Amino acid sequence: MRLGYHTGYWSAGPPPGAQDAVLAADALGFDSVWTAEAYGSDAFTPLAWWGARTSRVRLGTAIAQLSARTPTAAAMAALTLDHLSGGRFVLGLGASGPQVVEGWYGQPFPRPLARTREYVAIVRQVLAREAPVTFDGEFYRLPLRPDEGAGLGKALRSTVHPLRADLPIHLAAEGPRNVALTAEIADGWLPLFYSPRMDDQYRELLAEGFARRAAALRAPDAFEVVATVPVVLGASVEAAADAVRPFVALYAGGMGAKGANFHRAVLDRLGYGDACAEIQAHYLAGDRARATAAVPLELVRDVALVGTPDDVRAQLPAWRSTAITTLLVQADPRTLPTIAQVLAD
Repeated sequence: MRLGYHTGYWSAGPPPGAQDAVLAADALGFDSVWTAEAYGSDAFTPLAWWGARTSRVRLGTAIAQLSARTPTAAAMAALTLDHLSGGRFVLGLGASGPQVVEGWYGQPFPRPLARTREYVAIVRQVLAREAPVTFDGEFYRLPLRPDEGAGLGKALRSTVHPLRADLPIHLAAEGPRNVALTAEIADGWLPLFYSPRMDDQYRELLAEGFARRAAALRAPDAFEVVATVPVVLGASVEAAADAVRPFVALYAGGMGAKGANFHRAVLDRLGYGDACAEIQAHYLAGDRARATAAVPLELVRDVALVGTPDDVRAQLPAWRSTAITTLLVQADPRTLPTIAQVLAD
């Protein structure tokens, strides 16, 4: 199981120590570094800025939101970063949720799986550069139909020859159908709130998608599972878990509308429906402190690595036996060297 590093979201500005952490990940032998976007900083710019000083580590977006840019714009950014990094870029994509898609980007949210399928197909067409890009789908049409615009649209081919026609495309997916779709059309999966207890179910969903996978794509045994996992070292499991509780509370309670929170749904399927209902009720009422306090310790231990170095080492065998190929560490940048040593033991 390889290691990656997730820089996380921005708030007031660039995360303190992010550049040093990216350089440390490169020097420590981490496989990859990933950035995120929600409705503030974008995922591509920080990756280019911080990644410019690295030489080996792969650079990925976890995730670039589908509604933030057209498929051809995403493909342009991907092939550009792949050239600049010498073939080290990974395009991580995801649909996000209806509050962001419709509230921030002004795009319709319904049928995200069908939209994702069309989006990925267009990106692959751009990267293949075998012919001018044409697509006549339900959500995307290239060129635009004459009755939808000036009638002057022309099928075009990228002026830049991609460095790799098979540049990896990873998808963020949480629902069962979306996980299966990811195994069918993508090169990797970016799960959130992965738990070793759910590994058998996840393997079944991946197998379902692999059974529909086109022969032209990478073989299933080359498919990557790059799971974001909070890692916190502390004086005890309980003390370390306190650093993860606000993250869980945010996603279970505030990252999505009531009844349409896909992050909470993952935790519901893990068996924490009652706890998540309480967390969400407190969060939506504006009481984040109570929402955070309502996160059970066992929930944290199911989806994160927390405690003393010995505690974390004791948890590692369960994670190493899963389908995860890269454990994407989400941690205080200052602790990255110590975490790398603990996870390597």
